[in-house]
Amino acid sequence: MVILTSVLTTGALTLTACGSRDNDSDKGGDSGSTTITIGVDAPLSGENSTTGLGIQYGVQIAVDDANKKNTVPGVKFAVKALDDKAQPANGQQNATALVGDKTVVGAVGPLNSGVAQSMQQVFASANMVQISPSNTNPTLTQGKDWQTKKTRPYKTYFRTATTDALQGGFAADYAYNGLKKKKAFVVDDKQTYGAGLAKIFNDTFKKVGGKIAGTDHVNTGDKDFGSLVTKIKNSGADILYYGGQYDESELITKQLKDAGVKIPLMGGDGMYATTYIQTAGKAAEGDLATAVGVPVDTLPAAKTFVETYKAKGYKGDYGAYGAYAYDAATAIINAVKAAKEANGGKLPSGNDLRAKVVEGVQKIDFEGISGHISFDEFGDTTNKQLTVYQVEKGAWKAVKTGTYNAS
Repeated sequence: MVILTSVLTTGALTLTACGSRDNDSDKGGDSGSTTITIGVDAPLSGENSTTGLGIQYGVQIAVDDANKKNTVPGVKFAVKALDDKAQPANGQQNATALVGDKTVVGAVGPLNSGVAQSMQQVFASANMVQISPSNTNPTLTQGKDWQTKKTRPYKTYFRTATTDALQGGFAADYAYNGLKKKKAFVVDDKQTYGAGLAKIFNDTFKKVGGKIAGTDHVNTGDKDFGSLVTKIKNSGADILYYGGQYDESELITKQLKDAGVKIPLMGGDGMYATTYIQTAGKAAEGDLATAVGVPVDTLPAAKTFVETYKAKGYKGDYGAYGAYAYDAATAIINAVKAAKEANGGKLPSGNDLRAKVVEGVQKIDFEGISGHISFDEFGDTTNKQLTVYQVEKGAWKAVKTGTYNAS
């Protein structure tokens, strides 16, 4: 792909090669336009890459659509996608690389909440907007004491996904009142996302009347869960809740069922991927996962997006966060448009443009392909819809959609 090396203030723009992922942007828009880059950070290889690629290509389609429609006259958008491999250190390096590229006005990502923690300060220092389509840990927007006193740590950070405070409670309520499960065994992967989600499920399950049969932890990358399976079997639990990603849970459920423990495994949106079913096979039947929003395939506004994703043959899974990544990129694009219009039809220069985009995103209010897009005073999405999916006949099927009041 190509990106720009000169700063926006000069007006003299030179294209050079770059080492990031290829920009598959279709040609369109004004051929004599200024090119502005939207960064993407996600795991594009290794663990979690199925969902990470869905984020990358969700942004790509949004950029292609904006260029075709000439959404911002005189501006051509490009994508610079960097692979964090689901590692915080890589995410921080990528954030530094993105803010160092003077053509980048904002970034979409990352996938993982733990990676986001390593990136927020970097973007905030550069006053550049960051919108995650998938981070769900409440501390990212509401501070470490969010349960007692909400304080926004960074004005540059936003997300189009709702938080674990709602997702974990939604799951626990459905497990107890919907599935009629009374004893849950709770496991997490010790990571920011997984541990946080598991704790909220644990607390809420007890609050609604359930009992916790036991708790345990695993490490990311583990393959053998024999001792964990024994603990779960001996606990008498009628459901297993897992806080973490599909990489481990798809193996846990298989080993659990192989050992004759016929209870469902339930998890959060980090588990909601086609790869989970493909790897676990028949053992996945009956397992459940919560995810933000409503099924993208059921949204009329997302119909063209889904068709385009499939027609392009893009890798990864658009179902989890593709639409939310599309809307995150669109929010940045719309903020650029607003900044240009407010400046007499001219793009603000350099860092001023980044600052105006941050301000513009905070004021965003539009109908996206995933639902209504706007942000509250913490940078959280105002779209609180959630869905419980269950594996039926080798596919995820929505079994409950709604909202949850965490108070």
